[in-house]
Amino acid sequence: MSVFSGVQQGLPIEVFALNRAFQEDKNANKANLGVGAYRTNEGKPWVLPVVRKTEIIIANDESINHEYLPVLGIETFTKAASGLLLGENSPAVKENRAFGIQTLSGTGALRIGAAFLNSILKREVFYYSNPTWENHHKVFIDAGFKSANTYRYWDANKRNFDLEGMIEDLNNAPEGAVILLHVCAHNPTGMDPTQEQWKRIAEVMEKRKLFAFFDSAYQGFASGDPDYDAWAVRYFVERGFELFCAQSFAKNFGLYCERVGNLTIVQNSSQTKDAIISQFTWLIRGMYSNPPAFGSRIVSTVLNDATLRKEWMDCIKTMSSRILKMRQALRRRLEELKTPGTWEHITKQIGMFSYTGLNEKQVRILIDDFHIYLLKTGRINMCGVNENNVNYIAESINEAIKRSNR
Repeated sequence: MSVFSGVQQGLPIEVFALNRAFQEDKNANKANLGVGAYRTNEGKPWVLPVVRKTEIIIANDESINHEYLPVLGIETFTKAASGLLLGENSPAVKENRAFGIQTLSGTGALRIGAAFLNSILKREVFYYSNPTWENHHKVFIDAGFKSANTYRYWDANKRNFDLEGMIEDLNNAPEGAVILLHVCAHNPTGMDPTQEQWKRIAEVMEKRKLFAFFDSAYQGFASGDPDYDAWAVRYFVERGFELFCAQSFAKNFGLYCERVGNLTIVQNSSQTKDAIISQFTWLIRGMYSNPPAFGSRIVSTVLNDATLRKEWMDCIKTMSSRILKMRQALRRRLEELKTPGTWEHITKQIGMFSYTGLNEKQVRILIDDFHIYLLKTGRINMCGVNENNVNYIAESINEAIKRSNR
């Protein structure tokens, strides 16, 4: 008998199972609204032109070799990444109170940040929004946290952000609890707090002495303006918070498979920096030793070159504006069809995802009868909507809702 004979089959990861089913589907009208990646109006993956250009620059640079990177990554990358998040004129940056650590994309930043909080600061309680990205729970539990909790975020009846519910839950959180916060383009709802609402959230977190751990997966991709998208983090820093922020460059650079990430750490004094760095060095040494180079070299080259950076800004505006256009088109067609329910939330939301309000029965009809693939929560990737399929998607949603109500 094999030593592995007792291993049980794990549950499939929904989004990847959906993607596989989509790829195997032969229907001409099929649409993939599940996977979290940008698509062009033709439904194709897009390599940003500035990324392609930079790849060639790097490949032609014969001074570059394949030696190991430092444990904490390429300094030109981490400085540029943290500067993008906090602003080049941030007092925290200028006073050496903020710094970055290169990670294996945003997930890796969350994981090493959680491991530090648990093993070094002995934090065991964390909160995340209900709903949230499904991996948040697993990352923190696997890092050693013992108590997983949620705070209210989405009001399903109003299809809107539930500020009062969130405030009440944060007020009831124990002192020192780690609070996961989405910087912008909340996944999966697409509904972000306003700046005034962020101020109320910061006020209660400061009063309750809660630790802010931001997750930034869509800076620049959400609105087309990286500074606007980073407002919440910058406000918390301005207010005096010490915090972590996990940054991913999968979406805003299209570097999904390169695993380019950064963990920005903000302290209230530069005197703690060396000790923090030493502990992160040992944590990473025991996990993966040091990070990969190629993707971080791309991001570093672009962000540190004024011309390339401007080209990147044009790229993220192209992506964000196409998503906005598709939100407007989908809502308009649903309303033209007099689809049961209200649909203004589609255009109130921002970023890659829309929380449609569709239930599991309606989702099942869309997958089985119309070959439209989306998560059972009703979350759709707006990048999968284009000028060629928006009418079909809207008409299918309309029919699925009517059938489910019979």
